[in-house]
Amino acid sequence: MSKSPDQHQHSDPHQQFMRRAITLSRENVSQRNGGPFGAVIVKDGAIIGEGFNRVTASNDPTAHAEVVAIRAACALINNFDLSGAVIYTSCEPCPMCLSAIYWARLGKIYYANTKSDAANIQFDDDFIYQEIAKSPQARAIPMTQLLRDEAQQAFMDWTNNSKRIGY
Repeated sequence: MSKSPDQHQHSDPHQQFMRRAITLSRENVSQRNGGPFGAVIVKDGAIIGEGFNRVTASNDPTAHAEVVAIRAACALINNFDLSGAVIYTSCEPCPMCLSAIYWARLGKIYYANTKSDAANIQFDDDFIYQEIAKSPQARAIPMTQLLRDEAQQAFMDWTNNSKRIGY
């Protein structure tokens, strides 16, 4: 007996979690909270964090779906380390979100739309990827180093603090 399309879509947990991320992205469009992006973080087969883009709703340019989901997951487990968890995101992560995923130590990324798909609807982050590869002096936003010797004291304080929590 073959499975109906309905049965098949619920049998693959990866597709089920990705469908949840896509649902969040679509609901976000209808609720006008921000861009068409959703993300779900899963650990041990259970959702521990969800997020959708809240940039315009919160006036926070860092409130991308992946970052919101990471914040929710970390709050739920009371830890900044999401090792062993995976993220399902409705679109290939931008450079900021990709960095946040690495900082959170997520083990795998599943994505639906590509960054090219996002660029086609005016969410083009390719220039940021290009900027990262440039030297600080060659970037579009000017960067000038200032007071490094004074700032080094904080690094020394950190290094000498036996009670620091590494991350």
